[in-house]
Amino acid sequence: MGVQLSHVEHIGIAVSNLEESIKFYEEVLGLTCYSVEEVKEQKVKTAFFKLGQVKIELLESTDPEGPIAKFIEKRGQGVHHLAFAVDDIQGALEELDQKGVTLIDKTPRKGAEKLDIAFLHPKSTHGVLMEICTHT
Repeated sequence: MGVQLSHVEHIGIAVSNLEESIKFYEEVLGLTCYSVEEVKEQKVKTAFFKLGQVKIELLESTDPEGPIAKFIEKRGQGVHHLAFAVDDIQGALEELDQKGVTLIDKTPRKGAEKLDIAFLHPKSTHGVLMEICTHT
């Protein structure tokens, strides 16, 4: 059957400078930033835009040892992850684990926009860091 994904929740993009990136998305692409939020547990500051039904999340590290800083150091700025919405995140994690997917998070944690989130290792998802998430 497969995990029940409802839609693409957002596309996460790692950036070095959130203010400069927001300016580009607003002034060049004509989008409106509707939320800026720091998620201390994730060592990240985020900015959100909406285009149609899909959100774009810009991610700037707040710590040189944080996961976004390490990602940019290794790969440069760019697409970081693809997030899918699910109704039952714990059930989805259990099903994915049973199907052999390597889970970065075996239990959900708190993310931006009051979402419960969990990441799937890109070695198990054909090179794409994937996030599943649900509103609490």
